[in-house]
This record gives sequence, structure tokens and C-alpha cells, in this order.
Amino acid sequence: MLYLLLFPLAGDVGPLNLFRYISFRSGGALVTALIVSFILGPSLIRWLRSKQPNATVREDTPETHLAKKGTPTMGGVLILLAVSISTLLWADLRNGYVWAVLAVTVSFGLIGFYDDFQKLTKRGRGITARLKFLLQMLVGVSATGWIVWVMPERDALSTSLAVPFLKSLLIDLGPLFFVFAALVMVGASNAVNLTDGLDGLAIVPVAIAAGCFAAFAYVVGNSVFSNYLLIHYVPGTGELTVFCAAIVGAALGFLWFNAPPAMVFMGDTGSLSMGGALGAVAVVTKHEIVLAIVGGLFVLETVSVIVQVASFKLTGKRVFMMAPLHHHFEKKGWKEPTIVIRFWIIAMILALAGLSTLKLR
Repeated sequence: MLYLLLFPLAGDVGPLNLFRYISFRSGGALVTALIVSFILGPSLIRWLRSKQPNATVREDTPETHLAKKGTPTMGGVLILLAVSISTLLWADLRNGYVWAVLAVTVSFGLIGFYDDFQKLTKRGRGITARLKFLLQMLVGVSATGWIVWVMPERDALSTSLAVPFLKSLLIDLGPLFFVFAALVMVGASNAVNLTDGLDGLAIVPVAIAAGCFAAFAYVVGNSVFSNYLLIHYVPGTGELTVFCAAIVGAALGFLWFNAPPAMVFMGDTGSLSMGGALGAVAVVTKHEIVLAIVGGLFVLETVSVIVQVASFKLTGKRVFMMAPLHHHFEKKGWKEPTIVIRFWIIAMILALAGLSTLKLR
């Protein structure tokens, strides 16, 4: 909005020329999201606490989590507000990709909000996993159609899968790309949801991944950088740098209230929306496979659940003391801050590995 309002005046007011630069607007988006979080956070938390006077913890968690009873959830509303307000203020709203990823973020957030609401009003029972998956897939397929429609037809890039480390390989999935891209969004969404089990555990890796994809979006949308790095150029994706920066700012703002001991939990409202946002940006920038590297921590948590369920059904034995993986280490006696910080370190290492794919061709 600010870009459309102020940049045309740059001829008369020189400093307004800064609005032409994605880097400047990305910085503005990050700071704005952070400020919005700080301003709205306290009042929103008070309101959530008033609506959830008897907030309970999930039954499938270690006994130590009983101390968290009374902490309100649905704090993801704060993240959604900060990201949406900041993006709408600083991004070029003529860019179709911005609207597509923002639509995915808000839609997944609404699904999560409905699930959180059902859990609060129906004694821990949210919407069924099947209904949640169907709603997410519907949003994912629709958003993919939007993205493909916005993306210019160039060597079938719009429906192709780019393979990291190989500079020219494109796998054209054709109509199957719609299902694949939707699964990327849904998978990322649910992976972040599974990781969100300890104070501050999920939100920092989300910020780290969003920072990485801000870099990916910038270089993929810049013809000079993409040609130099031998990656596929997708015109217009640079504007998603602003969106990713807004996520980083909102995540840091939320961490202020979610740091141990948490004053609020993000709930499905936040985890589903943030995972969906990362998945949508990965689809637009043609870095779907790299998302599995950058978000490797989320993948690890998800795999731990899959392995646990499969092992128990096939053999009657559990591989981990409790899944997802962070609960296993809790059961082993690790303190919560130790688990959280070590998982942050793992997320940072994996993010650096993901960033290295920009140069390894």
C-alpha cells in the first residue's frame, strides 16, 4: 500500500525513491510486524486469557506440562495480524504472488483457528484429521492454480519441479503439480504443527526458515542474481522477500511472549498458517525440495511421529519414549530450555545447508 501511495511521489520528494527497493521495504515490513506484535500482544493475551480461564494442556504430553495449565492458546492470531498488516503496508499489492501466499497463510490460519476453537469448546476434541486435511488440500490446490496462473509460461516452469544441485533439470509434472504443490503446503503446515510442543520451540525455526526464503525469493526474482547462481528465474518473486521479512518480524514479536515460560501458545492458528506460508513461498520460488532441507527440523519431528505410529502398529513396540521427538528427550530427563535451544541450533545448521544450495550447482 505504501509503495503504491508514496513511490509515485518520488519525483517530487527524493527520499521516497527508497520505496522502489525491495530491501528497504523488507526492512520496513520486519520492523512493522515486530512493532504490531509488541503493541497488540499484551491486550490480545489478556483477552485470550479471559476467554480461556480454564485452559488445559494436551493429554498426549509429558506430565511436566501440567505446570502450563492456564496458559491461553490461539496466540497465532497475533502472528497473523502482524504478518497481514505488515505485508499489506509494505508489499507491492499489484503482485499476484503476494496475494496468493497471503491467502494461503490466512486460510490455513482460519482452519487452525476453527480447530483451536473446537478444542476449547468441545473438551479437547478439535476437527477430525480427515476434515482438516481436506480443507488444507482444497486451499492448497486452489492456491496452486492461482500461482500457476500468475506465473508466466516459460519452458513449462509453472508446473515443473526444480531439482537442487542440478542447474538445468526440470521435471514437468503437468496436472500432477497441483497435487504435489498442495501436499508441500499441507505437509509443511502439519510439520510445524507437530513441532509446536514446547515454549518457543517452533517459532524460532519458522523465523529462520522465513529468513532463508526471503533470500531465495530475492535472488529467484532477480534476473542478474539468478543467472549468476544458475537457478531458475521467476519474475515477480522478489516481492515475496517483503512477505518473508514480515514473518520474521512477527515471529520475533511473538517469541517475546512465547519464550519460556510462555505467556501464550500459538496453537493450530499459528502453526498451520506459518507452515502453510513457508510451503507456499517454496512453491512460488521453485524451492520445494530445498524446503525439506531448510525446514529439516520440522521434517525430523514429523518422521519421528510416522516411525512411532508405524512401529507400534506393526510390532506393538515404540521406537521413542514419546513422539514427536522433543517429547522423547523430555522423557529422558532433558530440561525444556535445553531441548529448545539445541533444536534451534539444529534448525540454524540446516538452514545454512539449505542456503548453500544457491551456490552448489
